[in-house]
Amino acid sequence: MTRYFVRLDDACPSMRHERWQRVLDSLDRHGVHPMIGVIPSNQDPVTMTSPADPAFWDKVRAREEMGDSIALHGFNHCCDSESGGINPVHQRSEFAGLTLDEQKTKIREGFRILTDNGLHPEFFFAPSHTFDATTLTALREETPIRNVCDTVALRPYTRDGFLFIPQQMGRFRNVKVPGYWVVCYHPTFMTDAEIEAFDAFLSSHRGQFGDFSELTGRTWKSKSPRDRLLQRMYFIIRKLR
Repeated sequence: MTRYFVRLDDACPSMRHERWQRVLDSLDRHGVHPMIGVIPSNQDPVTMTSPADPAFWDKVRAREEMGDSIALHGFNHCCDSESGGINPVHQRSEFAGLTLDEQKTKIREGFRILTDNGLHPEFFFAPSHTFDATTLTALREETPIRNVCDTVALRPYTRDGFLFIPQQMGRFRNVKVPGYWVVCYHPTFMTDAEIEAFDAFLSSHRGQFGDFSELTGRTWKSKSPRDRLLQRMYFIIRKLR
């Protein structure tokens, strides 16, 4: 069985609202509930592309009420560390390499901003996909979040008291390998052609999309030997590129 799940990164008041709305409208037409990663206090100029929308938090609350999943997407989205942590997709991070106190402050304040704005984040994923074991400790000590959407595997797995939902692709592909495939998009930076292709894939693969509640509502085992091998191969190939 091949199941697709949609993750949308970098939601913030100064995102490119027209692009986001087109992506969300497409998902709504096809009945797909994404995970929306919200940056609590964005200070990253790369992702600040439009005037801040004063109705942003109202709109995100409405998406959550519709059934979308909300994720704590770091704190300020500024990657000042050169560590790749335990998921070294990049050698930069907002979290990996920082002290526990520094990470706890980011996690605590980020979670507070989201909850103060009426949201109920049940997921976490870090900017640049990079975090370390200290990040998990900070999450455990400062929030009730026990779901992390990142790392490489074919199916969710448990580790250190967390459910890890792998995130494997940056665009839709017609995958033949059975598994649970999370596709990460950044609507702010999507072109017209990419949004059209996004909508076409949703249309042509009806019935293969799930929402994240079906993953958190199950019991999962630890990472399988096959998935550990897959992860090692992924990072070896990535280093060779």
